[in-house]
Amino acid sequence: MLATVLGALNQGFLKTLQLFGVTLLGAIPLGLIISFGSMTRFRPLRWLTRTVVWIVRGTPLMLQLIIIYYVPGQIMDSSPWPMGENGRFLASAIAFIFNYACYFSEIFRGGIEGVPRGQREAGQVLGMTRSQIFFRVELMQMVKRIMPPISNEIITLVKDTSLARIIAYEELIKAGYDFLKGSHGYSGLLWPLFFTGVYYLLFSGLLTILFNRTERRLDYFKV
Repeated sequence: MLATVLGALNQGFLKTLQLFGVTLLGAIPLGLIISFGSMTRFRPLRWLTRTVVWIVRGTPLMLQLIIIYYVPGQIMDSSPWPMGENGRFLASAIAFIFNYACYFSEIFRGGIEGVPRGQREAGQVLGMTRSQIFFRVELMQMVKRIMPPISNEIITLVKDTSLARIIAYEELIKAGYDFLKGSHGYSGLLWPLFFTGVYYLLFSGLLTILFNRTERRLDYFKV
């Protein structure tokens, strides 16, 4: 029994890691792009961007998952998502990427706007170009400012991946819950579901250690 449970949980954890990694790879650069849109001097684009961010941040991620996965199939003749687990993963990844990109965009915007204006002016006095000022003066200061909130959002993402089970994606929590409802030849087993907490604790703990070390290295860049 133990081997069966661990095998199922390990498989679910790998799918959780897959969703976690794809979300970060997509949400971080997209969040930076969105932050530029929310800071642009072109008012229509700025207000459109901020309205979209407000809607995404103000509604539950679970609701966004349901809308993205089920609504297109209700509007069109057939669902645009591939059949099976691949379709559920693709829909989950798109929902997670866009949701977290909106959160990251606000963090990036705060980090960029938080760098003192005098830093840019000092670089201009020294004859530095705009790109040199950004990469040599502003970037590391911005990274130091945003590291704590970014770290918090990434650790939250680890736990939020469990929401993908609402569309039957076989992530870690669903793998544990299946033993409660009778899958894998067992029924009524509650402990595998609680055991999933160990996976989350260990993964979150490793990320916390990594982020703490990164923040200590960034202490050189005093702001």
